[in-house]
Amino acid sequence: MKMTEIRWHGRGGQGAKTACLLLADVAFTAGKYVQGFPEYGPERMGAPITAYNRISDERCTIHSNIYTPEFVVVVDETLLEAVDVTKGLKEDGAIVINSSKSGDELRKHLNGYKGKVFTIDARTVSEKHLGKYFPNTPMLAAIVKVSGVLDEEQFVSDMEASFKHKFASKPQVIEGNMGCLKEALKEVKEV
Repeated sequence: MKMTEIRWHGRGGQGAKTACLLLADVAFTAGKYVQGFPEYGPERMGAPITAYNRISDERCTIHSNIYTPEFVVVVDETLLEAVDVTKGLKEDGAIVINSSKSGDELRKHLNGYKGKVFTIDARTVSEKHLGKYFPNTPMLAAIVKVSGVLDEEQFVSDMEASFKHKFASKPQVIEGNMGCLKEALKEVKEV
């Protein structure tokens, strides 16, 4: 059974939980078996949060947190100094960090992790397309690109349908989010 496990690290209010649940929704739409769930400490804006995705072609009978993910998404790079984001991360997987810093700068905070490191400047992408800082949409596209868990064209199409349903009365929100997704798919890079 091919199962992909992803762990998200963010701060309350940044949309890591929302991105995790959107990934679960769109993977389900694509015919996958999915789990998407957050783990909270004290719930408050700015507090570190963790969320998880399991995506599989077959029914998944595991119902626990994810301890050895193939992929980790870091929505807020300040967490690199506060949380061991590489804990349990498989060396043949990858970490995707919202940052404009160089790979050398970032690796200093990754506890000797030897696997692949990818970055996306989610602030620049979201401010360009949405006029505000919403890192979750670019980070969602970045992990889809890096993990290969979904077909990119199908992902874009399914996300557009989802946004049209959720934001039917706000076409500018749909357009902005679609711009974020498409640009992030191009801009995420290995460092």
